[in-house]
Amino acid sequence: MHQFSELTGRSLGFVLNKLDELESDALQMMETSSATIHIKNLQSINLQRAICAVGAFSIFEAHLQDQFSSNHGTAVQYAFDEASKKLKNQQHMDLCNKFEILIEAINVLKHGRGKSYEKLLKRPNLPFRFKKPNEYFFDEGDLSEVQTMIQVDSRLVIFCLQVIDEVSSKLGLK
Repeated sequence: MHQFSELTGRSLGFVLNKLDELESDALQMMETSSATIHIKNLQSINLQRAICAVGAFSIFEAHLQDQFSSNHGTAVQYAFDEASKKLKNQQHMDLCNKFEILIEAINVLKHGRGKSYEKLLKRPNLPFRFKKPNEYFFDEGDLSEVQTMIQVDSRLVIFCLQVIDEVSSKLGLK
């Protein structure tokens, strides 16, 4: 099998291209009609981006778990913690920071407010937008917005792919 990060990049590249195409078509349709179907299509496209980010990163966790398992079948308890520790030991602090931000962001997408959300609140200059306490939307009046705590667009999915690729490369993963 080819490298996980390469396959993930190709897979999500196909999906993102198609989603961008569908979004463009839906926005074009909205110029002449504000029918509910077009709004639902735009919301579905945005939700699909979130599903892609969460799915890719969750599968990456399983891949890390497999890569870090010993030859005797003993698995590490927390694959992300092990990856972060290895990155720190190799002095890849910037990458480790990006990785940990992404772990927190994906956790917020999956679970909403909680420990990861609180950690994100303390981090400056995030590569994405997320809802602060008492914020209910990212852009008032944006009918395509879906109810997620993190604004997931193609840039966030690409950021996710870049981090997966860099972590895989630095840790020598297959």
